[in-house]
Amino acid sequence: MSLLVRLRPFAFIAFLLALWQVTASRNSTHLLPGPWEAVGGLADLVRHGLLLKYVTASLFRVTWGFVAAAVLAIPLGLVIGWYRRFEMALNPLIQVFRPISPLAWIPIAILWFGVGDLSAMFLIFLSCFFPLLLTAINAVQRIPAVYVNAGRNFGLSPARLVYGVLFPAVLPELFTGLRISLGVAWLVVVAAEMIAVNSGLGFLIVDARNAGNRYDLVVAAMAIIGVIGLLLDIGMRSLEGARSLQWDYSED
Repeated sequence: MSLLVRLRPFAFIAFLLALWQVTASRNSTHLLPGPWEAVGGLADLVRHGLLLKYVTASLFRVTWGFVAAAVLAIPLGLVIGWYRRFEMALNPLIQVFRPISPLAWIPIAILWFGVGDLSAMFLIFLSCFFPLLLTAINAVQRIPAVYVNAGRNFGLSPARLVYGVLFPAVLPELFTGLRISLGVAWLVVVAAEMIAVNSGLGFLIVDARNAGNRYDLVVAAMAIIGVIGLLLDIGMRSLEGARSLQWDYSED
């Protein structure tokens, strides 16, 4: 790939930033700060030691909510997908709770856990739990029966069947679900922090707006949220693309 092709995305971003700056400078109302003002707001956050504090708080909540959901949802989904009777018993309940937005749980989260980290982590947990649960269920059910029967015919024990057939087959699809769920978790933590906590990047947006119309800080926080979300996705994509995770069953 030539250097010119590699530089095209950066050139396009530079063009958008320049267009943004020109538009903001010509707007007499100054409702939207330009990129240089946003950079100045970012510098203020760094100077006062708030940037690292808010980023760490948001990542802390996302990490624990996401990990808790993965630890509970994936094994449960594998069991439900493997045993048909479990699916028949639990699927109606899953389908009732799955469409409920995690943000609809905010009043209950505050009632149960108060205003703090636990409320935000609970909301993140809910946002990740059902997508991961359904991903695990579908991944198990998509395993061709011929492979499972072949393992049983060769006398594999249930444990060997799980580790040698089931787990390798569902792993690529699980990582896709983990990647999507992590993106959802990052979206939800920002919304939760606007209401249920008094720190983090979501809280920064609301606080900057209410404490003096500091829209430069609002835009700076939005940019940070976008960059961190991109980095999280790149990290999950690198894991998803690992050689050991690229194998999957095929009907061919």
